[in-house]
Amino acid sequence: MTVEIHGFCEPRFEKLKETFHQNFKDGLKVGSSYALTVNGKYVVDIWAGYKDAAKTMPWEKDTIVNVYSSTKIMSNLCIHILVDRGLIDVEQPVAKYWPEFAQNGKENLPVKYLLSHTSGLPGWDTPITLEDLYDWDKVTGLLAAQKPWWEPGTVSGYHVFTQGYLLGELVRRTTGKSPGTFFREEVTEPSGADFHIGLPEEYDNRVAPLIPSEMLEGVDIPLDPTSIVMKVFTNPILDPTLSFIKSRGWLGAEIPSANGQGNARSMARVGSIVACGGSLDGKRFLSAGTIEKAIKEQIYGMDLVIGSARWGLGWALPSKEEPITPNWETRRACTWGGAGGSALLMDLDAKLCSTYAMNKMGAPLPPWRDPRTWKLSQVLYDCLGEDVD
Repeated sequence: MTVEIHGFCEPRFEKLKETFHQNFKDGLKVGSSYALTVNGKYVVDIWAGYKDAAKTMPWEKDTIVNVYSSTKIMSNLCIHILVDRGLIDVEQPVAKYWPEFAQNGKENLPVKYLLSHTSGLPGWDTPITLEDLYDWDKVTGLLAAQKPWWEPGTVSGYHVFTQGYLLGELVRRTTGKSPGTFFREEVTEPSGADFHIGLPEEYDNRVAPLIPSEMLEGVDIPLDPTSIVMKVFTNPILDPTLSFIKSRGWLGAEIPSANGQGNARSMARVGSIVACGGSLDGKRFLSAGTIEKAIKEQIYGMDLVIGSARWGLGWALPSKEEPITPNWETRRACTWGGAGGSALLMDLDAKLCSTYAMNKMGAPLPPWRDPRTWKLSQVLYDCLGEDVD
């Protein structure tokens, strides 16, 4: 497959560009973008392919796409900004800021459990629909009233949709602003990042629709409808053709865990804030001390929803199972991404941010288990002269 790579790439990272191109040759991509910043400056900013499955509309420089759970990088950043300002203390009960949350044994559940996916609220007990995800008060009210599915703090269970609502309600309660508004005013407008949680309608024509992919062979999905995995991934039941991704309802809603719209360039711009210790282009967004606390391990082990995971305060950390950086045990780095393959890596030791966004869905698993993103992470450190463990 002949694909023209657009953008620029510094010579020392030419292998990254070649790997990006090879994924197209191997038929793994339709359209995508990749970006890398070092010390807050772009050293790679490339894009290629098509916005549509029929390959009639080229992926443009300003094409954006739904990056699913990569959005959690952004919503967690908002919480850490509020922590830095003294408006939220992660050791304090959620109910201190959200009184209605003090139901069904959650009176003393601390904020940090929401960040580390250990609150026991990875899904809803009450059946909900896709449209319910657009009803902020309804879905947050259900979570406030719900009993945790396990003893909070004892084990993690990835909060696929719920984390964005739980953290977003803390943003709303402490600032009076919706999470999408707070993120726009405090992060994207000051930084110039083209990333949106709640997309304005005038940008709809820039969106590349996601292209469904078959499940990879060998992925073990439990069939027991009462299992935590099934309860999380089947409530709400979403159209596997992903037709809802193009709807104005989905695009315009604020779902801080799943419906952020952006591209690799904008993700890298936001991620550079963390990678550079809280400052970007001379503007301080939060302190280095707050970031250091955020990348401290909170829990490491078998996550009840996604398998092995090592969580900090909101962001995942490199692990033995996913050693995406050299020296994963001591590396000051954090990461996450979205179903289908989008990913964002923030390495504070190297002051780099590596990001990938695409429209062809890959593995329905955590991002670094997608062969495209895994290859990019390996080649990145090879370019830097470091070996990933």
